Amino acid sequence: METLCLEPKMKERPEEIFRKHGGQLRMSEAIEHGITRYMLYSLRDKGVIEQVSRGIYRLVELPPISNPDLVTVSLRFPNAVICLVSALAYHDITTQIPHDVSVAVPRDSRMPSLDYPPIQAHRFSNEAYKSGIEKHLIDGVHVKVYSPEKTLADCFKFRNKIGMDVVLEALKFYKTRKKFDLGELLKYAKICRVEKVMRPYLEATV
Repeated sequence: METLCLEPKMKERPEEIFRKHGGQLRMSEAIEHGITRYMLYSLRDKGVIEQVSRGIYRLVELPPISNPDLVTVSLRFPNAVICLVSALAYHDITTQIPHDVSVAVPRDSRMPSLDYPPIQAHRFSNEAYKSGIEKHLIDGVHVKVYSPEKTLADCFKFRNKIGMDVVLEALKFYKTRKKFDLGELLKYAKICRVEKVMRPYLEATV
């Protein structure tokens, strides 16, 4: 007598598994929870889930992603930290509109790359990479962004790339929109080795 090999019956509907995990799963996580590749593709074809990026799916019923670029980059590259102009834009201390997502990665790591959104990756030394990281929850995803003070120090370090006018505008907006913390600014200026460059501008704003 011929025996049919059937997939084990799931205790929960795949949609419920998604909902239990914030409505978004990597393919590897979905498989760990008993959702097969076939089920994922079937849910996608039925319009129940959508593919956010390669290997990442979310329920269509969720509200639209408010910051899809930062969310996509953070999901694909968990070690990447949003930095420079992208971090200025996140903290609302610039009028610049980033054309790509600027991220920092450890010096010895592989440089991240995506077709979309485009990424501008920078290798930071160990202390500069680890210092000043904040975690912000955006659309259910933990996104690493440097604090405003660390971001300003980084911008002074990369002033020749992003333009001194952009840096000084950000410093002006920081003073009016954020709590001015001279101690934090000088701490990160020292870590980024731009204390001599930053100090005159900071003293002028006090």
